Amino acid sequence: MKKQTMYFKMITSSFIRRRSRMIVALLAVAIGATVLSGLVTIYYDIPRQMGQEFRSYGANLILMPGGSDSVLSADEIEQVREFLPVNNVVGIAPYRYETVKINEQPFMAAGTELAEVKKTSPYWYVSGEWPEQNGAVLIGQEVADYIRLSQGDSFTVTGTDSNGESFSHDFTVAGIVQTGGTEEEFIYMSLLDLDNLMGNSGEFDVVECSISASQTALTDIVSQISENVEEVTPRLVKRVTESEGTVLTKLQALVYLVTAVVLLLTMICVATTMMAVVTERRKEIGLKKALGAANRGIVMEFLGEGVLLGGLGGLLGVALGFVFAQTVSINVFNRSISFQLLLVPVTLAVSIAITGLACLIPVRSATDVDPAIVLRGE
Repeated sequence: MKKQTMYFKMITSSFIRRRSRMIVALLAVAIGATVLSGLVTIYYDIPRQMGQEFRSYGANLILMPGGSDSVLSADEIEQVREFLPVNNVVGIAPYRYETVKINEQPFMAAGTELAEVKKTSPYWYVSGEWPEQNGAVLIGQEVADYIRLSQGDSFTVTGTDSNGESFSHDFTVAGIVQTGGTEEEFIYMSLLDLDNLMGNSGEFDVVECSISASQTALTDIVSQISENVEEVTPRLVKRVTESEGTVLTKLQALVYLVTAVVLLLTMICVATTMMAVVTERRKEIGLKKALGAANRGIVMEFLGEGVLLGGLGGLLGVALGFVFAQTVSINVFNRSISFQLLLVPVTLAVSIAITGLACLIPVRSATDVDPAIVLRGE
């Protein structure tokens, strides 16, 4: 029989003879590996999940006119797009504001791309429908209350365009915006409708951008835009970006802490179990040493058991860890996560390392066994 085969048979036989103790140790390693695998998966997925959650609070990057310009042009916005991460852009909503009149009362009309507003401002509550046709608008709740309009009502907008000519145009209320903020003071229409009223197409007062990125990445984007597009002044919405960064930092610190505590408890459990196994096998160890077994061979036998424990527990932990992470993600963020293949070797390596370290004290105790004393029954 080959030496390696004999070695493996010795380890597996030891497992079978002491299966109750080894199952306890295996479960401890599996639980530790489950928490490690699950929390690391969550750790790497937290920025994406939290980023998507924070995007529901509105834009995190504002573009405003810079230098002597009082408006933003379509060309300038296109230049800015070159510095935005395409795959991380949730929405870009340009706004243009003009004063119009309804029943001779002044109101502020906001021309924008309403499809993009749905992406950048998902927190808006709209009673009715988002406009899909020309001539349909959203009006703020305060405007609706002031002129007593409701969904489906028609009204006439009057005013003076950029050429000084008077205009009069009929619109239909598609929905009413409720946010509890200043958004309720505006009339929202498509850019095309506002251009038909006022002219000056292709000019904007502000652009709201919603980007799924960390605070550091957003800061880099702002720097690049400032350096390369002088006519645009980018500003981060600090109440959103700073809150996101704070929450992510605390959650990631919590993941580190919990993982460290669980791995420490796993190490203690394995060490205690292996110490009990060494005590139980003192006569066997003494007999082996009396027959000429070297300390190195005894050490390798116990470390082999530890490595096997770590490998089996790690494999079990990888599977259970993904289930754990998936359950947490669905219940907390209502989104699923993808399996990280890199976690398989990492979890196995950590599990084996933890069990190996946990076996050091019991192994040292095993090498200190005096065969003469043990075999005399003392």
